Amino acid sequence: MGAQKKGATARVSEDPEELARHPLQAILLADSFTTKFRPITLERPKVLLPLANIPMIDYTLAWLESAGVEEVFVFCCAHSKQVIDYLESSDWSSQPNFLVATIESHNSISAGDALRLIYERHVIHGDFVLISGDTVSNMSLTQALQEHKERRKKDANAIMTMVVKQSKPSPITQQSRLGTDELFMAINPDTKQLLCYEDKAEYSKGFISLDKTLIADNPSTVLHNDKQDCYIDICSEEVLSLFTDNFDYQHLRRHFVKGLLVDDIMGYKIFTHEIHSSYAARIDNFRSYDTISKDIIQRWTYPFVPDVLCGNSAIRVERRGTYRASEITLSRSAQIGPFIVIGQGTEIGNDTKISHSVIGEGCTIGSNVTIEGSYIWNNVTIEDGCELRHAIVCDGVTMKSGAVLEPGVVLSFKVVVGQQFVVPAYSMVSLLQQPTQQDSDEELEYADSSSGNVELPSAKLNGDITSDLSETRHGPTSELGTGGVGYIWSIFEGGHDEEWRHSVAPIPTDKLAKIMLDKDEDEELLTQDGNVLSPSGELKSDSDANDSEDGDNEGSRDDYVSFEKEVEATFLRAVHENVKVDHVILEVNALRLSYNMASVDCAGAIFYSMMKLAVESPHSSSSELHRNAADVITTWQNLLKSFLHDIDEEIEVILKFEEICLESAKEFSPLFAQTF
Repeated sequence: MGAQKKGATARVSEDPEELARHPLQAILLADSFTTKFRPITLERPKVLLPLANIPMIDYTLAWLESAGVEEVFVFCCAHSKQVIDYLESSDWSSQPNFLVATIESHNSISAGDALRLIYERHVIHGDFVLISGDTVSNMSLTQALQEHKERRKKDANAIMTMVVKQSKPSPITQQSRLGTDELFMAINPDTKQLLCYEDKAEYSKGFISLDKTLIADNPSTVLHNDKQDCYIDICSEEVLSLFTDNFDYQHLRRHFVKGLLVDDIMGYKIFTHEIHSSYAARIDNFRSYDTISKDIIQRWTYPFVPDVLCGNSAIRVERRGTYRASEITLSRSAQIGPFIVIGQGTEIGNDTKISHSVIGEGCTIGSNVTIEGSYIWNNVTIEDGCELRHAIVCDGVTMKSGAVLEPGVVLSFKVVVGQQFVVPAYSMVSLLQQPTQQDSDEELEYADSSSGNVELPSAKLNGDITSDLSETRHGPTSELGTGGVGYIWSIFEGGHDEEWRHSVAPIPTDKLAKIMLDKDEDEELLTQDGNVLSPSGELKSDSDANDSEDGDNEGSRDDYVSFEKEVEATFLRAVHENVKVDHVILEVNALRLSYNMASVDCAGAIFYSMMKLAVESPHSSSSELHRNAADVITTWQNLLKSFLHDIDEEIEVILKFEEICLESAKEFSPLFAQTF
């Protein structure tokens, strides 16, 4: 699908005098320089993978154009011909006042190599935007550019501004909702200068180290673990020359950013620009692919959404977040749930159930098929009676009747799953044999599938059937059923955690329970012989802790307000994404531990969230509001009951409802007696 939507997005105006000197330029890295999307990226570049049925790179280019960028240099290495052919055949090749040029290399294996080559070409003149082609955003660049330029006038060493936004990681997994590791940033709150950047903190030690000279030089320093790196950078020309001068700079963050932060000789500085109401996120793994896809479908990225990018004539948005192409064949008995995208020319058979999924173009889906939370790309055939839950199915795949994909499965291009075969959870299946060794994430994907680097055959799927996934990975692999075609890739040592942490599937309950158990044990170790470890890292005696109790009480109300907001966000996500109750219980329990709350506090916060949802749902009378409340309580009663252990706690919830009726939702007042 080409980019066909240029009239729909508002162009951000920039300083005309600055633009008169030179156009705003951007460097777009089309290579992801990561192995996290294998085996898919052995056959197709990541930036051309569909995101709500539109190639990723289209979102990035559409945003750059709307933000006032006039020249974009697309650097491509792996699968460069596919990227170049796509751009030349799309509308991007003929946009007025928006030049898209490609720079091709077959020798670059890192972002550092790419930027060194671009520097040698002498195509960048002045400040530029550095971004990868797997980034989705709708932010305005005006303020960030202005801040960067004003800092440069005062301090020539201010060579880079990183865009960040708030994103509190899960207290259970220490991951963001994008599946990335918890990120620690030390930032001067007055100047916004970045002082420390740590994305691989030593969680087992329970602390990270900061150079004491950093604190001495910056008396006002805030350490954040609630910031998300958007991977959108505004850079001065010196950034390119620094990569040329330092050949050990390969990774943008791990080497370049950290290198500048510890270099006290040159004195170069990096600053941050935080966005609040705008959207910006990078697709780094399968979990972020899933999360950003849902955000697009729920229109958080507006105007960069399917109906605008493709045009209303090609696809229309309907109620409950459903997007339908103009020409599809849909059986009357098919059940289409919320937050669905259905592409052009797709056929869906009788009694098929689809929810929270994306269906590509030209797909044929039979009868009695169940698809939940999955991504079906183009020209896929799914025969009668198949089941797919939280899976990715690439172009040209065929699933024969009765086949089942368990959560987390990825089927690469043109794989065939045989009749009645069950593909085990988290399996990666490809027509290509598995490479002999796993490359690190600092290395580029293989240039193409015929490069000679994919030599070692994983056991072909033509042996005896086995139900034991561990045998599949370490011994002879099972076949994909009758007529199945493909290889199941084995999991390299140390890669098992990557499966569930980075999958499109929800994290299994048993994994969350184990993590919580480990956290409880770690917290016990932090209490040593009657001494309490304070948040600052100092050991305080019990008497000292008691002395500070009065001061702690002052902040307890603020803590509860923050806790209530966190619970509400968790509850709403569960409602919109159909999260299982068991998973919600675990997440709320983790918040309880994080904020040191009681079970009844959890129940009160959950009930508040339920009533707020009822009030915000459409209603035109008191009876409809009562019905909304009754429906929410009925649907989520098991969640509420799990935090209520006796009659006293139930009375506390009734008192909470009384408070709601008197303060935040007075329309419930006449319904108080009816509700209970």
